[in-house]
Amino acid sequence: MSNIVAIVGRPNVGKSTFFNRLIQRREAIVDAVSGVTRDRHYGKSDWNGKEFSLIDTGGYVLGSDDVFEAEIDKQVELAIDEADAIIFMVDVESGVTGMDEDVAKLLRRVNKPVFLVVNKVDNGKRAEDAVEFYSLGLGEYYTIASINGSGTGELLDDLIKALPEKEDVVEDELPRFAVVGRPNAGKSSFINALIGEDRYIVTDIAGTTRDSIDTKYNRFGFEFNLVDTAGIRRKSKVKEDLEFYSVMRSVRAIEHADVCILVLDANRGFDGQVQNIFWLAERNRKGIVVLVNKWDLVEKDHKSVKEYEKAIRLQMQPFTDVPIVFISALTKQRIYKAIETAVEVYKNRTKKIKTSELNEVMLPIIENYPPPAYKAKFVKIKYIMQLPTPQPQFAFFCNLPQYVKDPYKRFLENKLRERFGFNGVPISVYMRKK
Repeated sequence: MSNIVAIVGRPNVGKSTFFNRLIQRREAIVDAVSGVTRDRHYGKSDWNGKEFSLIDTGGYVLGSDDVFEAEIDKQVELAIDEADAIIFMVDVESGVTGMDEDVAKLLRRVNKPVFLVVNKVDNGKRAEDAVEFYSLGLGEYYTIASINGSGTGELLDDLIKALPEKEDVVEDELPRFAVVGRPNAGKSSFINALIGEDRYIVTDIAGTTRDSIDTKYNRFGFEFNLVDTAGIRRKSKVKEDLEFYSVMRSVRAIEHADVCILVLDANRGFDGQVQNIFWLAERNRKGIVVLVNKWDLVEKDHKSVKEYEKAIRLQMQPFTDVPIVFISALTKQRIYKAIETAVEVYKNRTKKIKTSELNEVMLPIIENYPPPAYKAKFVKIKYIMQLPTPQPQFAFFCNLPQYVKDPYKRFLENKLRERFGFNGVPISVYMRKK
């Protein structure tokens, strides 16, 4: 399980530039995911082989300065609560401000690693000016220029050393289904509806995901752990509607899960916050099932389901091969269908296809629709295999992998879905030199 590092600080000190710098380095190498990353506030990074999740709190605060001050306190408290290490960013151009002092005051009480980072230090004169940040009482500081990356190496070396070692918790091998979504979408009601009258439960175990409750659940002859992120204890200081809060809490649950059951409120639709959580699950290559809850409260006619579904799939592009189930946790309408669908998605995610079968099916398709020639060179795909990873990844071996562009990879992905059924599961397609 990876550590969480939060970047805090007032607006315009360069948090996002720094954040983008770190995750791009990683995305360019490891996560060559086609399609766009919708929200830029959460990402994975690694340094010297150690991986961590990075959260940019700045991306979540909108509004005027006075609104901001109240929000920033909440965010810092939440970061203190949830993260394993905190990067506190300040800006040498504006020097120490009142807001910096407020944040420093919160951070001085923390017994987690805090890194004071002075940004925009791109010459000797500014390095001298940075001395005033000793007054924040957080000890040594790091000077960087996130625009060109100078100074970040030393910071990251020390950050990695300070991150606590995560013991790999030996968990029972049961699949984990995490119920995620924005507050008040009906996650708890859904779980209670499943569990309430059910005599199938084996045990309740406190989950390794801090404070979330894992319930062992057995139905349709299939046993799994149901992770309730809604049951996570709430800090009285954190207001329910804080978007950052939902995302931060979902991060841990999603990283641990095999399948994410995303519950949304039919009256609110597939809004920004729900999309954030959806793309979070997609980027972590998890199975996904979308549940439209409170469907009993929506005025509808014979076309409603189709239209609603179409609207959601538009927002999901390019990853639209996801099951959507309309439920009501209150009346228990289709809640078992929801679980059955999640089980199917889990099976799709763990599906292994024989190499011989893959080649038999895919090579003729490729022969009929070869990759477009590039600079008068023809790409020949000779051989395909599924990689031995927890989720479906396929390597296509060819003579000129660098000339195969994203649209063709998406074509291959769609054909794999069509022929082998990967509903609800992100697929990765890689081109390799044979």
